[in-house]
Amino acid sequence: MNVQQLMKWLAEMPAEATVLLEGDVGYSPLGGVSLQAGEGGMPDEVIFHPDMTPD
Repeated sequence: MNVQQLMKWLAEMPAEATVLLEGDVGYSPLGGVSLQAGEGGMPDEVIFHPDMTPD
């Protein structure tokens, strides 16, 4: 999936919905997004980070 595909898909979702990341031990809220520049011919990557705030 690329950013354009993700944005199109997310545009169809309710704007007030919470974004969660699924992991091995359950779900975590999305805490941030960063861009990792590609090197050596590799494409740029968008990285989603979980919210690490204690419950």
